[in-house]
Amino acid sequence: MPQITRSPTNYDVCIIGSGAAGGTSAKVLAEGGLSVAMLEAGPPVDPARDFKEHVWPYQLPHRGAGVGGRATVDFSEFLAPNGSWEIAGEPYISAPGTRFHWFRSRIVGGRTNHWGRIALRLAPVDFRARSNDGMGDDWPISYGDLAPFYDKVESYIGVFGTAENIPSAPDGIFLPPPKPRCTETIVKKACDRLQIPCIPARLAILTRAHNGRPGCHYCGQCGRGCISAANFSSSQVTIPAAQKTGRFTLITNAMAREIVLGEDGKARAVSYIDKATRTEKKLYAKSVVLAASACESARLLLNSKSASFPDGLANSSGVVGRYLTDSVGSAGGGFFPQLMKMPPHNHDGVGGMHLYIPWWKYARKNDFPRGYHIELSGGRQMPGIGEFADICEEYEGYGAGLKQRCRELYGTFIGFSGRGEMIPNEKTYCEIDPTVMDEWGIPVLRFHFQWGESEIKMARDMQQTFRDIVEAGGGTYYARTMPEGTNPYGIEDGGMIIHELGTARMGVSPKTSALNPYCQAHDVKNLFVTDGAAFVSNPDKNPTLTIMALAWRASEYLLDEARKGNL
Repeated sequence: MPQITRSPTNYDVCIIGSGAAGGTSAKVLAEGGLSVAMLEAGPPVDPARDFKEHVWPYQLPHRGAGVGGRATVDFSEFLAPNGSWEIAGEPYISAPGTRFHWFRSRIVGGRTNHWGRIALRLAPVDFRARSNDGMGDDWPISYGDLAPFYDKVESYIGVFGTAENIPSAPDGIFLPPPKPRCTETIVKKACDRLQIPCIPARLAILTRAHNGRPGCHYCGQCGRGCISAANFSSSQVTIPAAQKTGRFTLITNAMAREIVLGEDGKARAVSYIDKATRTEKKLYAKSVVLAASACESARLLLNSKSASFPDGLANSSGVVGRYLTDSVGSAGGGFFPQLMKMPPHNHDGVGGMHLYIPWWKYARKNDFPRGYHIELSGGRQMPGIGEFADICEEYEGYGAGLKQRCRELYGTFIGFSGRGEMIPNEKTYCEIDPTVMDEWGIPVLRFHFQWGESEIKMARDMQQTFRDIVEAGGGTYYARTMPEGTNPYGIEDGGMIIHELGTARMGVSPKTSALNPYCQAHDVKNLFVTDGAAFVSNPDKNPTLTIMALAWRASEYLLDEARKGNL
């Protein structure tokens, strides 16, 4: 057994995880006057060194083509570091018949270094979905409860968009959006013909200087990380705010393995593996905030067993690991011959869409519950990624003929990605595998995942909508082909959209939920779970903005309870 050492300080709060939830909690709690320690499983990040924002293919080994000169571009050479579906030494198990892919990030800032910056509020109906259609469960909070915290997050991090008064897509506090690109104007005109709303996107990217950060310079490379911090990541925005207080301690390469209870039944410490020395250490704190991501947080709770909690910490309800969901994803694209006539031009803009399609069929009777939105892509991007790489892969040849063909087709495709709501089902959950451990000796997760008939019908509707828009815009539609054995409507495997939520849901009753409406564990009053695990449902909105709003709300509550001596 490794020697266990104790932290010399008893902190007010220990936060596990440095992503959207962890960074937000750190800022609010440290600025509120508490001493905060944060455990992050990965290394520090240095944007100037680690982000590949302006790297060209010819600057990389094998020009980014990978070892052996594969035609397929090795995207890991371009993207922000340390995010992957596979991590050496840290496996996870998919149960027989399951196709689930778990994206994890091991670096300060977590997945906020990698996300698409799409920042959408849940709608009022999203909190009361069961009351509307009888499926799933209602949240124990309302839109009105969370709206002030959406305001705080948007005001602080900066989100562009426009007020549209669309019931499924609540307006927020917005910076001016960038102008549509030529590809997006084609989609907009097609949607107008079909009476489908197509509006400015809502992304956490600054279009002008805001709160000490510069505006975007429109290189379009947000997925590689942003050296100037014009797009949001907790590593560059919320964690530095916590550090400025002088009350924040960041411990990197620290793999949390267990939350330890004291004799009083409260969380007393976090046991973690120091990766550098491969020794086990304990960090003592008066409260613990678990913000490691939905599945990682469920793993830590399930591995934190004791005589009081033989089935895992804060799991007297038995719901930890259950109600796992991901967004329903299906994609397609269209070839638009009119774009062949466009002269070569820089595809200026943010690293993402300038327009998007919110859910618009909410007032209709559909053959599936809930809804989806549509994200747009395409046009000309920095060579080495995206469509340019796809064209280079598809066409063979060499010399002037190949170059001419690539030039003719580059920028003529527009992509469509649907993101819809999955209804929780009893066949989709995660649990601790009884035999497999990672290299740190920590038992790993085993996933069970299955789409329901509702999700497959939704994917079919997405495909038809994509086709309608492409053809209304004068294009030729191409459905995305999926691996053999999957359904015919292009629905992605579980986990591929990276919106896994709901593994330690909030609720009113300790019998049916793990957390109360403030993300506080029913069973352990000084334990909070502020990441996506707290979600009751997984609406069609990308979850990061809501994760941050929930974390901000929970952290203010924790501050108030700490001042009253209630923790």
